[in-house]
Amino acid sequence: MNSTKFRMPARRWAAVTTATVLAAGPAALAGAGPVHATEEKGSAGAVVLRTGLDVSLLNKTVHAPLSLTLNEVRAPGSARKTALTASLDGVDGGKPFTVLRAEVADAQATVEGGRAESSATLAKARVHVPGLPLLGLIELEKISSKAVCEAGRTPLASATLPGSVTVLGKRVKLTSGGPSEVKVPGVGEVRLDLSKTETTSRTAAATALELKVSVDPLKLNVAEVEGTVTLAEATCEAPAPVPVPVQGVEVEPQGARAEQVAGPREEANLAETGGDSMTPYLAAGAVVLLGVGGGAVLLSRRRRS
Repeated sequence: MNSTKFRMPARRWAAVTTATVLAAGPAALAGAGPVHATEEKGSAGAVVLRTGLDVSLLNKTVHAPLSLTLNEVRAPGSARKTALTASLDGVDGGKPFTVLRAEVADAQATVEGGRAESSATLAKARVHVPGLPLLGLIELEKISSKAVCEAGRTPLASATLPGSVTVLGKRVKLTSGGPSEVKVPGVGEVRLDLSKTETTSRTAAATALELKVSVDPLKLNVAEVEGTVTLAEATCEAPAPVPVPVQGVEVEPQGARAEQVAGPREEANLAETGGDSMTPYLAAGAVVLLGVGGGAVLLSRRRRS
């Protein structure tokens, strides 16, 4: 099999090589892997009880912050807590004080496979505040909240409530029309915010009940308590969408373009010397013709002699 090889002029070879390396650069970077930063993996959290209360002792000159959480969990990964009571020390004459007691108090949070989810459930529960050891701040049958955040989908938040609860000894019907307020003369007042939910493009949050408390049972000669109590809260943030990897750039079209770009430069170089790409072949042909012509003259002279 015959083969013909043409040697590329040095300048043209340099131009094509440089252009090919530049064209191959993006492909090499793409083959090395994504260049973006590590994306967020998402998160989830839940809590059965959270208090943010300020307790004034009997003389009202000493204030004790009452910050307490029960069954607070957070993920990535998977977490769950099911403790049924929450107590404090040092607010009831030095004796332990039980803030919450329940038959079910469950909080779960999971982040796995592009999905973040959390939930909180509280059932057969009774909440107390210092100063009212016998009268419950709130008694309820069952409440729950749930938040689900999945990459590429709309986050969801929901909360469920019973038809009624007992607040400071008074039975209160719960409706979706707005907050409920309970006032007990000589004891205090409680405002209940019901089923609060909020979502964004990647986050969700749900709270079954939030109580704004102002208890000042002066006639009972006990402490004053103000602040908030949150029951059954769930939150989540979806993992970031997985970006599409940058595809490699084909080298051949870029190389072909490089040759096209290098072409005019080569022609310009040849024009400077007065030749073109056919010059070597014309020179070779001239040598052959010259040899043939010389042989013909010699043969003619021999015939004449």
